[in-house]
Amino acid sequence: MELAVKSVDKQAIAGAFGRAASRYDTIAKLQQQTGEYLMELAQAENIGIRVLDAGCGTGFFSSRWKQQGKQVIALDLSAGMLSHAQGQQVADYYLQGDIEHLGLADSSVDICFSNLTVQWCNDLSGTLNEFYRVTRPGGLIVFSTLAQGSLHELETAWERVDDYRHINQFLPLKVIKQACEPYRHQVMSRQYCQHYPQLLPLLNSLKGIGATHLHHGRRQGLMTRKRLNLLAEAYPRNNGNYPLSYQIIFGVIYCDK
Repeated sequence: MELAVKSVDKQAIAGAFGRAASRYDTIAKLQQQTGEYLMELAQAENIGIRVLDAGCGTGFFSSRWKQQGKQVIALDLSAGMLSHAQGQQVADYYLQGDIEHLGLADSSVDICFSNLTVQWCNDLSGTLNEFYRVTRPGGLIVFSTLAQGSLHELETAWERVDDYRHINQFLPLKVIKQACEPYRHQVMSRQYCQHYPQLLPLLNSLKGIGATHLHHGRRQGLMTRKRLNLLAEAYPRNNGNYPLSYQIIFGVIYCDK
């Protein structure tokens, strides 16, 4: 049974990530860690030359693929992110678009690479089907996504402060596995944890990478000093630090069609 998740506000996502573009790479350490592992998974298969970076962001990994002699299509929902990527000349082609509705021909890429992007989709099964459609027979899809359990320390703290949902809902591992079942695949789970000496840098790290609460129905409101203090008091500590955990799922799909 699929988790009931509020629909994703795509316009808000594009805007939030666009605003974060200029400083994204200095903050997005988690994205860089997961992307490196995802590249290792793809490179182990040694497949083809044309790569789709689906949800390219600033183009950090588009550039990495291009350095390895690949022909890269950089695609992102955010015009701001794509403009930043194009300014860095990280790819061969740039395409603004939604990964749930790719504007690419069938079987047009060898590798579909998507790092921490599919959690912003409304329909994971449909998105993976799109990835499969545009990847040629014998090609490869690799993706990473946040799963249920991510940011649980922050969610627990907010629950002690008020009754509003402040954290995006992420799919459980079971549902992610179900979305991969139509294909020959591998699914792996890893936990990453970051620690902050103060709460405000932790909150700013989420804002800085555009990962604010972006589902429809979010509550607008300023973070007052009082609310920040209440949240800090409620937050579970680890040796005086504020931990923030991420449950990351890595998927590899083999295109046997």
